[in-house]
Order: sequence, then structure tokens, then C-alpha cells
Amino acid sequence: MSKSDPSILLVDDDESLLRLMAIRLTGEGYQVQSASGGKDALKLLATKNYDVVLSDLRMPGLDGLSLFEEIMSLKKDVPVILMTAHGTIQDAVEATQRGVFGFLTKPIDHAELRQLLAKAAEQNQGAQQAKWCENIITRSNQMEQLLDQAYRVAQRNVSVLISGASGTGKELLANGIHKASKRADKSFVAINCGALPENLLESELFGHSKGAFTGAINEHQGLFREADGGTLFLDEIGDMPVSLQVKLLRALQEQMIRPVGSSKQVPIDVRIISATHKDLTKEMQDGNFREDLYYRLNVVNITLPSLRERSEDIPLLARHLLKSSAKKHEVKVSRFSDDAMQLLTTCVWPGNVRQLVNVVEQCVALTQTPVIASHLVEQALSASEQKWPTLTEARDAFEHQYLLKLLKMTDGNVTRAAEMAGRNRTDMHKLMKKHAVYSADFK
Repeated sequence: MSKSDPSILLVDDDESLLRLMAIRLTGEGYQVQSASGGKDALKLLATKNYDVVLSDLRMPGLDGLSLFEEIMSLKKDVPVILMTAHGTIQDAVEATQRGVFGFLTKPIDHAELRQLLAKAAEQNQGAQQAKWCENIITRSNQMEQLLDQAYRVAQRNVSVLISGASGTGKELLANGIHKASKRADKSFVAINCGALPENLLESELFGHSKGAFTGAINEHQGLFREADGGTLFLDEIGDMPVSLQVKLLRALQEQMIRPVGSSKQVPIDVRIISATHKDLTKEMQDGNFREDLYYRLNVVNITLPSLRERSEDIPLLARHLLKSSAKKHEVKVSRFSDDAMQLLTTCVWPGNVRQLVNVVEQCVALTQTPVIASHLVEQALSASEQKWPTLTEARDAFEHQYLLKLLKMTDGNVTRAAEMAGRNRTDMHKLMKKHAVYSADFK
């Protein structure tokens, strides 16, 4: 649904009037869907979102006001305009007091209707635009421009690559883009591509048939099918093994997947949003990421700034996190002391927003007064810097140490090191290049 073509659900039990109004409104640039009564309208509202509902007031079965009440109970934030041939001041007052957006008397004044529809559509689209990113707290101009770009991209069914350091909120933005898209009523499914070994990652993505491998006692549909019609978020796509990248590329090109152990292909309709903290251009140069997959995923690139780059957001975020954490843990704490806030705003934040969340949580858990003092912030910052590593970080650290030990044991002989590791020389050289380990240093 774009700003240029708002959609209207038109509801009236008078079929000739319904047809006439639908033709007129379509001619004025609206997307119009018609319903001949309140019950039919509710069925349509259950499966689709509209910018405005324009309904007759007096209808058999479910009248206009009852339809409005049902729409509110469905938590559909859509403006409702009511029309009636029996209009009275009392009807209008009652309708607007209940929250109805507007009230028109038949015969309809089309200039008045046009003005009211434009105002309702503009208000609803503005509310929807704000609602999709309500969990992203910011007052930074850089972030505001980025969110405007993300909202525009959300309206187009294109693949998006979100770049940015760990902890900047890539999954939060991906979820927001999904909420702002036409796929919002379908599933948003996320997976970290660096958190699973290759065989498990393939099964998670594409599914597997019963008996495909040891332990596959049941069929597994996989995340592509789980996200069908919606959005699949591939976090840390740069960590996906090259052999699996080939299968992902084929699935995206053909819009078909083949579950592990199956001979049948399954059609899919999924929007892909991927994210990485790596420099994929460098990864391509090093042979770790396929160029054709990169261009398939990177139709639009959005780069999230580090928390340090949006430092004006730190006090705003800290206060928001304090309030939500205090409510969650039922702790009576109201604010940070001036010294504590100064400490927060001058911190480098290598872990970005994720680290800030962790620090605020610790402060709330440890404070014994309504005001959080600076020494608690210092303590929490110190603890957060010694955080438990992610699986990717732990694996990289292990690989690095493993390589060092191997090359020490073999005096820098790459062929012998590869044999001991159960890898070929090409794989061993790639691994050494990744960790900047050189055989000459061990000879």
C-alpha cells in the first residue's frame, strides 16, 4: 500500500449505490474493495489492511456502528467514515464520540467526501509509518533519514542487506521493514547463519524429509516454508559456508527449494532480508562469499551506524531502557544521576546498543536507591566488557588458536598441517588468510 494509491473498503447494502461509488472512487485513484454488508466487510478485514473504511450506517444484520465496534475489537487502526440517508445530529454525535473518523449524510457531497477520505488516508498512513518503527528509539538526524529510506524500501518487494557492527540493531530494523511491508500479516522468521554447522543450517533453511539422515525421524518443513508469504531474515549471512551459498542462490533464482533427502521441489514466496557485520566486498575478494549471491541479496543496502556515531541517542535510549527494565523487574528506580548519565554518554560502546541494554539491566538489578549512581554504571561497564563471547566469536578464537598450534607442531609445513586437520591445502590456506596466520612465521 503506497501513499499514492490509498485503499478503501466500501460497505453498503444498496448494490447499485455500491457499484456507482466504487466506479467513482476508482476513477479518483483509490484502490476500492466492496462489501455488501458488515459481515462480508469483517471477512475482508481479517485478511487485508485498508487505509479507510467507508460504510453505510443503516444496514440489516451488522449496521455501521456495530461494524466499527467489531473493527476496534480486532485492533485494526483504520479510520471509519459512516454514511446515512437518515442523518441526524444525534447520530453524528454518537458516532464521533465512539471514535468514528467522520460522518456524511446522503446524498453524498463528493467534494466533502473527497476531502474527508484524503484526510483519513493521510492520517492512517502516517500512523502506520510511525508504528512500524516504534521499537527503534532515536532523535538522530542520521537515523531518521535511515528510517525514511527503510520505510520506502519496505513498500517494494526487493531483497535488503543490512550492514553494521554487532549490536547495532540489525534484526530490529529487519523486523520493522517486515511490519511496514505488504507481507506484515505473514510470518517474520529469523536465523543466525553463523550459529549452526553447515548440515544443520541446510536442514533448518530448506527442511528435510523423513529418514533423510540419522535422527530425521519426522519430516521438517524448514524456515523457507515457515516464512512462506512473509519475510526470512538471514542474520550474519557472511558466515554461511560457500557450498550452502550455492543452494541459497539457486532457491532465490528459481523461487523453489528442495528439502534435504527429497527429490521434489517446493515453490516458495519469501522476501529475504539479510544482515552482516562483515565487509562482504572483502569476503568476495578472499573467496569466502559468492559474488552472484551478493548482488542477489544486496538490491538495497542499509548501513546502521554504531551507537557512538549517534551519541545524541544515548540519553534517550538509556532513559527508555531504564523505564522498561524497572517495570519488567518491578524495581522502583526513576533515573540516572548526572554523573552516571555523563559516564554513559562518554563511553565508547564497542558493543553498541546491545551493550547499553546489558549495562542498564545490570544497573537496575543492582541499585538500592531510586537514582542510579555512577559507580554502578562503572561496575556494569566493566562487567559488560568481559562478556561471554558469541558462538561466532568463540569459533573464530578456537580456529585461530588451533591454526597456531598446528603450524607450531608442523614447523609451518602447510601440507602436513592440512593432513592433521583433515582438510585440503586450499581450505587450509583460506583459513590461514582469514586469521592472518603465515606459515613463514613458524619455520
